[in-house]
Amino acid sequence: MATLSNTTPQSLLTPGDPAPVEIVNADSGHPVLLVCEHAGQAVPARLGDLGLTDGEIDRHIGWDIGAEAVARRMAATIGCACVIQPYSRLVIDCNRPPGALDSIPEVSDGTTVPGNLRLDDTWRNARVNEIFEPYHDALADRLDRVPSRVAVSIHSFTPHFGGASRLWDIGFLFRKDEHTSTRLAEILRSENPDLHIGMNQPYQIDDLSDWFVPQHGEARGLPHSLIEIRNDHIDTPEGQDRWADMLAVTLRRWLEGALAQRGIR
Repeated sequence: MATLSNTTPQSLLTPGDPAPVEIVNADSGHPVLLVCEHAGQAVPARLGDLGLTDGEIDRHIGWDIGAEAVARRMAATIGCACVIQPYSRLVIDCNRPPGALDSIPEVSDGTTVPGNLRLDDTWRNARVNEIFEPYHDALADRLDRVPSRVAVSIHSFTPHFGGASRLWDIGFLFRKDEHTSTRLAEILRSENPDLHIGMNQPYQIDDLSDWFVPQHGEARGLPHSLIEIRNDHIDTPEGQDRWADMLAVTLRRWLEGALAQRGIR
């Protein structure tokens, strides 16, 4: 277990740390935009290993298992851009409002995160200012500069949580924009009738626990959906390929239908 720095940082990130955002296919003008807020497991060098025991950050508490690989494969297949956030959600959760209890969690699914205990405002603000804000500024800039017809955030969920089993294969999460998620689910089901698809499962969207949907999708009136894939389906390259292909086909068919409604070919 590495030692955590307890000195007040002039900055949190060092030159050896990853940038807080990566845009895959940055030059693409494709009207689909993919987002992956829980892609990585990186921890800034100044935070050591957050005091975690070996293997904890590899669990679903540390990242969305398989989500980045699926998002990258989808971006390659579709030819669209994908905005990726590489830091562990235990450093700061980039799909939570700053200040939310689980934005920088002290405990996650029963695991205490020592590096997050009793944070003072300087350390907390450093994570917001150097990871959360640059990531969302880059995503907002992308949405402002490159017209999109749909934005989709790719996540994964653990099949067992809080003593309960989650039997869905995939969930589509939404709030005000019910139409987009409903249509995506219909398309996916038409091609894969055996899938167990949840609507607003295993989570529901609200202002206190989400950022992408209210702050990017709803704020722009942009068609959007947050997609949750059960992580035991995408913890291997074969599973990642399968789900990336299924969702790429689904998004292409959605886009064809949306353009046809507007008389665009």
